[in-house]
Amino acid sequence: MPLAAVIALLAAAALLGCDRNLEPFDASEEPREPDLSKIFPEGAERAAQVGPGLPVPPGQAPGRGAPPLAAEGGRGGGDPISGTVRLADGLPAVPDGAVLFIIARRGEVGPPLAVKRIAAPSFPLDFTLGPEDRMIQALPFEGPLRISARLDADGNATTRAPGDLQGAVPDTVEPGATGIPVLIDEVL
Repeated sequence: MPLAAVIALLAAAALLGCDRNLEPFDASEEPREPDLSKIFPEGAERAAQVGPGLPVPPGQAPGRGAPPLAAEGGRGGGDPISGTVRLADGLPAVPDGAVLFIIARRGEVGPPLAVKRIAAPSFPLDFTLGPEDRMIQALPFEGPLRISARLDADGNATTRAPGDLQGAVPDTVEPGATGIPVLIDEVL
């Protein structure tokens, strides 16, 4: 089949297959509101004018399926966790400008619930990690929590460079726990 015939056939198929009902441009045509009756069911415009539905229950964040808001006083439902971060023997020296991140997570992986950032730490270091350190203030500070610490050479929490140091508490802890030992014993 010649190339011109193939092109003509494709053009005819494209024109016959298009059902968008596009009309030629008319410069004198006045703009008008679109007809939304094909998109929205009858009565939808009245429902939008009624206003919001039921009020948000006390202690519930606005929005569908949102988690409860922080407990009274902004504490977020739990007492702080406290402990001491230590460096294991034989680790490289802490570089100047390093930042210590103490992290609480609700599970093995996933985003942190709370993070404390400590610039230029000296060890051993006593810490307190609590509701005021939450990443999302609407989430309650509740356990069980996994506690870890990372000593980051460049101070950027999103990077993990060779030589950064980390450690974790082997068991989960509950808010209000004290004397939690965090041993930094791993070199990335």
